[in-house]
Formats: sequence, structure tokens, C-alpha cells
Amino acid sequence: MTPPFLPIEPHASHRILRGAHVIAVEESGNPKGIPVVFLHGGPGSGCKPHHRTFFDPATYRIILVDQRGAGQSSPPGCLEANTTIDLIEDLEVIRSRLGLERWVLFGGSWGATLALLYAETYPKAVAGLILRGCFLARQRDMDWFLGADGVRRLLGDVWFETLVDYDRGDTLETLKTLYEALTGKDELERRRVARAWEHWGTAVTLGAVSRPWVADHSVSARVIQQARLELHYAVHHYYIGENEILENIGQLIGIPTMIVHGRQDLVCPLESSLTLHGALPGSSLKIVEEGGHIAAGDQMVSALVEAALAMAHQLEKEFTR
Repeated sequence: MTPPFLPIEPHASHRILRGAHVIAVEESGNPKGIPVVFLHGGPGSGCKPHHRTFFDPATYRIILVDQRGAGQSSPPGCLEANTTIDLIEDLEVIRSRLGLERWVLFGGSWGATLALLYAETYPKAVAGLILRGCFLARQRDMDWFLGADGVRRLLGDVWFETLVDYDRGDTLETLKTLYEALTGKDELERRRVARAWEHWGTAVTLGAVSRPWVADHSVSARVIQQARLELHYAVHHYYIGENEILENIGQLIGIPTMIVHGRQDLVCPLESSLTLHGALPGSSLKIVEEGGHIAAGDQMVSALVEAALAMAHQLEKEFTR
């Protein structure tokens, strides 16, 4: 096992004004190293201090970005002008502001989605891709998460405790019902939906129930904000066309791409990364036998650290000229 690197503190932080939003950006590691941007999932989960530890701080210029409405960015949970193209353009502005010609994109789940979409939009700006638990944002992926023939066949008891009252027999209609309840005027209903959504998502992410279901309204503002952002993107089909990522995959040919996926991932089944790997010549795929959806556990962390080390080795000549 290759352990993560020791925790470090950022040496620079930036607040970048983008319309109604202020995007929080931090830098750590080697200011002259290979630039790598960490793209968090959710949408809306935000960056965490341990996200810096996947990268060798002597080799990488580590950049953490909180996407619109997430983490330290503000206003928190804001849905105004919060679309995928906005996030892509935010990244391009950040790259330019930091004076970077090219950078590596490192993202998992929704972060992998965003990395792929950015790379397809600005391929010349991308030196490499490290992707974990790829989410391709197809209808079948959302049907798996919410549909009758998806993961609820494994976690039906949790579904009946949490989201069954919002089930409309169709994924989009179910999403609309949840979104309307979460953005409506009934505060108790907003809290109930946010708690139910979080509990369902946590159970699917972990593949098990981590705590008993409690149908009360003691839910934090952070949970409500993240649920709003997740449902905002999901109900709008992530602001992309069906199968858009795979249809534009030719833009990524020649970009070093390393894919890591946990075999036990119930949020984004292995099929998505297998499909991406098969569609992208030259990409590599590491299947982590004991890995699930999150970037945790010795095997998964080791695989991600090793991927970042391998990417640095592959790119070192370009960035040390």
C-alpha cells in the first residue's frame, strides 16, 4: 500500500468574483510544481483538507477549488447562474488567473464528470486526467440511483424509510417532486426532504446503513444546501445532453488518462468506467477490489496516490524544462 502524504496547509488563497458568485481557491505544495486541480463531487460537497494529501507536495502545485455554492465559495447553496457551463468557465478563468498553460485534472464522481466536460471543452489546457468512480451523467445512471430496477433492489428497506413518498414511477418526475419540495415554501418539508435525500445517498455511497433513520427535522444548513445543489443539477440533467461525454470523447485522445474505480461502488457502477476506458484509447483503468464510491480505505487511497505519482512521472519532462 502507498500511504497518503502528510497533511499540509495552503500557502495561498484566492477569492475570485464571478457574477453573483465568489469562488474560493487555495494553493499548496510546490509553487513551481506540476499544477493539479482537485474537483470535488456532489455537486456541492466542497473540498476538504485531506484532499491535498493525494499529491506529493514536492512535485505538485496543488489547487483546490470549491465550485459555485459549495464549501468556502459564496453565497452558500446559491442556485442562481449555477450550471455546468458556468463551472467549466470558472475553471478556465482560474487557470488563466493563476498563469497556467496546462494543468492536470483530478476528480471523482461528479468531479470526474466535470473534469471530462472541461477537458472536452478545453483539451489544449489539459495535461492529464486522473478520474475516480466516473459518473457519465446518462439517463441510465440516474435510473440506477433512483429507479425501481436500480440500486434500491439492494437497499429497498432504506428507500421505503426515506424517499418512497416522493416516488412517481419515473426518475425525472421523482426528481422534480423532490426538487419542488426542497425549494418550496414549507420549511419543515424542505428539512424532511433534505434529511431523506442525505440518508438515501449515504446508504448508497457506503453500501450499508451507517446510522438509524430518524424522521425529524434537525438538519443542518449544510445538508440542505448540498441537497439543493445535487437536486438542482440532477433535475436539469446536469445541463448536458444525453451521452454527451461519450459522444465528444474524441477530444480527449492523446491526453494521458488514468481511471480508478472501486468494484464495490454502488453509486457509479463499474460499467461507467469500463465504458469510458473502452472508448478512450490509451487510457488506463485500475479496479480497486475493496474500493467503494468514496476516496477512502487503504486500497482506494493507495491507488489514487499511485496514479498521481505515475502521472507526475509521465509529465515531469514537460514541466521541468
